[in-house]
Amino acid sequence: MQEIGIMEVGGFRVGHAQDEEAATGCTVVLLDEMSPAGLDVRGGGPASRESQILSPVAQADSINAVLLSGGSAFGLDAAGGVQRYLEERGIGFDVGVTKVPLVCQSCLFDLGIGRMDVRPDGAMAYRACEAAGYEPPREGSVGVGTGCTVGKYRGMARAMKSGFGTFALQSGPLKVGAMVAVNALGDIYDNGVQIAGLRSADGKTLVSTVEEMIEDVAAPENLFSGNTTLGIVVTNARLNKTQLTKVAGMTHNGFARAIRPVHTNADGDSIYALSTGPVEANLNVVGVMAAKAMERAIVRAVLSCKKAPTFL
Repeated sequence: MQEIGIMEVGGFRVGHAQDEEAATGCTVVLLDEMSPAGLDVRGGGPASRESQILSPVAQADSINAVLLSGGSAFGLDAAGGVQRYLEERGIGFDVGVTKVPLVCQSCLFDLGIGRMDVRPDGAMAYRACEAAGYEPPREGSVGVGTGCTVGKYRGMARAMKSGFGTFALQSGPLKVGAMVAVNALGDIYDNGVQIAGLRSADGKTLVSTVEEMIEDVAAPENLFSGNTTLGIVVTNARLNKTQLTKVAGMTHNGFARAIRPVHTNADGDSIYALSTGPVEANLNVVGVMAAKAMERAIVRAVLSCKKAPTFL
C-alpha cells in the first residue's frame, strides 16, 4: 500500500470558494458521471440536504455532486448554486421533461469564528463549481475549512485553528482517498499523540478534552460553539450505495482514531462515500483503507493551516 494524490483516484473534480474575512466557505466535489454514494451520520447535530436519497431503500442509485459548507443550517441554501451550475450544462437525473441535478450537502457550524451574518450561499457554491478542477485541491484554511476550529469544550478562547485536508492510498489497482473538514469539539491526535485541540488556561500547552469532560460530570450548558467534522471518501472500486454506506461507516474508525472525543451530541459528524471506478475489490479492504486515509487526512487538515497548528 502506498500514498498517492487524492486526484489520482479519478472520476471527479474539486473546487473551493470562501470569504476569508467572514471565515466561512464551501467545497464541492463534482462527479464526472452520476455515481453511487453512501452516507453515515454519527454526530448528534447534523445539518444536511438530500440525505434520504442515499438510503439503501431509496430509488436513486447515484448522484451528481457533494457539497460541504460552513454556515450551519443557514448554509444549506448553497446547494442551489451547484444545482444551477449543473442544470445550465444539462447535467442531472433525466426525468423526461428536464434533468434534475442530485446534489447532497452537509454543513458545519462556523458562525462563532468570523461573521455570523455571512454564510455560504448559492453564489459562493457556484464559484466553487467554476473553480473545480482535476489538480490537487488546496488544504488548510480554504473552502469549507476556512472557519474550522478544534478543541472548543472550554469555549473559543481556548480553541485552535483547523481546516481542510486530503489523503489517498493505493494497493494494486485499488485507490481510496479521503477529504475532510475538521471542525471538532474534541482534540486531534497523530498516532496517539495530541497535536491540536483544547489549550490550557494560560494558552501555553495542550490539555485533554476527554479528561476535562470526565472531571466535569455535568456538561457545560452550551457546547454549540462551532462543531461538526465532514468527510468524503472516494474510491475507484465498483460498489453500490448499500456497500458504500458500509464503507462510510467503517471510515468513522478513522474519525475515532484521530479525534477525541468524537460523535458527540454537539457534533454533526458525517461521512459520504463515492464510487467512481470499475475496479473489483473486497468491501472490507476498501473500508480499512478508507479509515486509514481519513485518519491521515484529519492530521493534514490541522497541519496544513498557515501556522501549523495555530492558535486563533
